[in-house]
Amino acid sequence: MAKTPTIELELTAMSREGQALGRHQGKVVFVPYALPGDIVRARIVEDRKRWARAALVRIVEPSPQRVEPPCPYFGTCGGCHWQHIDGAAQLAFKQDMVSDQLARQGQIADPPVLPVLAMNDPWAYRNHVQFAVSPAGELGFQGARSHEVVPVERCLLLHPLLDELHQALDVEWPELERLSLRAGIHTGAQMIILETRGDEIPELDVTMPVSCIVRRSDDTDMAIIGQYTYLETIHDRPFQISASSFFQVNTLQTEAMLDVVSRYLDPDPSDVLLDVYCGVGTICLSFQDQVGTVIGVEEHPAAIEDAWINAAQDEAVTLIQARAEDVLPQLEERVTKVVIDPPRQGCRPQVIDALIRLGAERIVYVSCNPATLGRDARLLAEGGYRLREAQPIDMFPQTFHVETVSLWQHQEADL
Repeated sequence: MAKTPTIELELTAMSREGQALGRHQGKVVFVPYALPGDIVRARIVEDRKRWARAALVRIVEPSPQRVEPPCPYFGTCGGCHWQHIDGAAQLAFKQDMVSDQLARQGQIADPPVLPVLAMNDPWAYRNHVQFAVSPAGELGFQGARSHEVVPVERCLLLHPLLDELHQALDVEWPELERLSLRAGIHTGAQMIILETRGDEIPELDVTMPVSCIVRRSDDTDMAIIGQYTYLETIHDRPFQISASSFFQVNTLQTEAMLDVVSRYLDPDPSDVLLDVYCGVGTICLSFQDQVGTVIGVEEHPAAIEDAWINAAQDEAVTLIQARAEDVLPQLEERVTKVVIDPPRQGCRPQVIDALIRLGAERIVYVSCNPATLGRDARLLAEGGYRLREAQPIDMFPQTFHVETVSLWQHQEADL
């Protein structure tokens, strides 16, 4: 079959999914692994009525912001999206993405979005990674253009504690489907999580002080070496984290994020702080000594168990294991400050409606997806809240993903 002819495109903008875009015959064309300012030859691989997607074939004229990717797997492995973009330009694109979604989806004119908080060193930051296993038993990541596993000898985004584990692994186990590595970068804790097709327990030869977990077919975890939890510290405060509990993948930027949350919350001993999607308590328990009462809501059983341990039996802390959309409409407690940190899907409408009914003077929204932040922003604005400030944080360098902390003030409250 003959290949589709290539077209020449001048790329002028960046999409919210991290792909450069241009126009050809009046239609928007998205090109991964390119950037605004590039002039490229590209081949259409998906053609829709109003838009098309193209594969980069050749760079005719590079953008001044284009750099040489340091990773030999870039463009083949699907883990990174932006290694070809200068660091300062990555930050500018992310700020624009947040502003654009708050304006478009949130219908907020001239949203007050600050420049992105960057890392001093935007490499070797990940404290958690999940590998897929190739048919040949090699560890790698899903390919950028296929569902095949791309074997990877070294990933430049892994923290040295994870890279050490990765380099030491010798995996020969046909039942293995996925393998995850986790680490506490401030504590030195290391963990291996094995996910298998059956419940057979492997024989392991381990010479490092590492916990090894088998995730069984019923999604329960069993520690076969060490513990099924590990410790990390955030601003010197310890947090227990179970193998299946969510924790931000970038510890240093999590500390930066908490600094922003603290500034936006302005915690006071009279406050009743509600943390929705609280996880292991990373946010709310960081302020438990600065507010009067903490209420945390979390659906995941292991995370709420971790949060109970992390709360250290503080009687001023109430933790509720439930879906946010189930418990918040029933909540009768007086709440003065709220933190919400939902998954990429954002908040269900019932959650936003309940928060508006509670009428807290401040809501601090921590988002990992500008599109759903923009969608929920419109609902908050319609419910009487005003966006005071949004601070993007580069939690995921070399990718198009961005964390955003935004401050919403009830219009009847004085800042």
